[in-house]
Amino acid sequence: MNALLLATAAASLKPLPIIQNDAVVLGILLVILALIFKTSHSEDPRCKAFYKYVPALLLCYFIPGILGTANVISGEHSKLYFAASRFLLPASLVLLTLSLDLPAIRRLGGKIIVMFLAGTAGVMIGGPLSILIVSTFAPEIVGGHGPEAVWRGMSTVAGSWIGGGANQTAMKEVFGVGDEVFSAWIAVDVLVANVWMALLLFGAGISKVIDARTGADTSAIEELKEKVSAYQEAHSRIPSTTDIFAILGVGFGATAVGHLIADALAPYISANYPTLARFSLTSKFFWLIVVATTLGVVFSLTRFRKLEGAGASRIGSVLLYILVATIGMKMDLLAVVEQPGIFLVGFIWISIHAGIMLGVGKLIKAPFFFVAVGSQANIGGAASAPVVASAFHPVLAPVGVMMAVLGYAVGTYAAWICGLMMQAAAGG
Repeated sequence: MNALLLATAAASLKPLPIIQNDAVVLGILLVILALIFKTSHSEDPRCKAFYKYVPALLLCYFIPGILGTANVISGEHSKLYFAASRFLLPASLVLLTLSLDLPAIRRLGGKIIVMFLAGTAGVMIGGPLSILIVSTFAPEIVGGHGPEAVWRGMSTVAGSWIGGGANQTAMKEVFGVGDEVFSAWIAVDVLVANVWMALLLFGAGISKVIDARTGADTSAIEELKEKVSAYQEAHSRIPSTTDIFAILGVGFGATAVGHLIADALAPYISANYPTLARFSLTSKFFWLIVVATTLGVVFSLTRFRKLEGAGASRIGSVLLYILVATIGMKMDLLAVVEQPGIFLVGFIWISIHAGIMLGVGKLIKAPFFFVAVGSQANIGGAASAPVVASAFHPVLAPVGVMMAVLGYAVGTYAAWICGLMMQAAAGG
């Protein structure tokens, strides 16, 4: 049974949300987004003071989360997240990548790779270390035997936090994880990862202060933002109906190509080269993201790039914000009350990851953008790394995608090693 089936089974045990019609839920989410962006651009001094420290993107994520926690709406019962991640996300990636400046991204240097690897190391070290820490005062929390041993469930979170859903499922099979412990750790994965993402979004709002204190060199990032912004301004025009349809055609046309290739390639590899599953090459979502990103990069080298002047990246950002809202409503802030012990382990784990990220970032004087994207490329993957990247500036979203794809490649191996380390820490 995969993660989706288990999550569905768990959802069936909960009371139905007050609002179950996805058409109504979508309307609510869009009204929330409209109000957030209206107030974030208001001249009211109170709004300006509030948004000076709280990014609008954080509210796009957090307010639906409150409604989800109150069971007004439900990310588990709704199909909006699936639709947004499979249809809107790839289209958004294509449109955000149209104005890509590859030479400028190369000039970002190797520090962003260092921060990504530090994020991977943080997950690998944090897992066994959190077991050792909790075992000193509550060994029963990290105990268990056989398939339901806690460390086995944690191995699936390691797969998710380094690679993604495909890597998570791979760890379940590799370590023979029981369904009950697997289901429990899915809840930890979702809540802890989303809380950490919220903190990164908050950090994005004060990134200039953080960079000033650490002495980070942000010149390459600023150069990238300025070059793309200058291109946008030089080619900016009021979009016509033709422009809008051209933008939607490019975005969703590329998404269609991505689905066609993914639907053909993933099953073929799974049937003929099953060992490549360790690289996530049997995952349709992996190929969808790779194809969409690749097409976006290719289009940025052609005349399609001129669509940026008509607002391609703005439409891409709108699609991305809708995805953010659907991610937010999946978070249940009260889930921690049901099994506080394993959530404690999860929060200790993510705290160790965060400490390593911040420590390495300070040591090499990496901009907070590198810290945030390097972390989220591991913890969140392709669905949320561009969200965090775009919190710094919309033109930076493709950087998050590229880092997340790297996570897919190393996820299974790193998670397997982490699983062995957690087994040793648990004495299993």
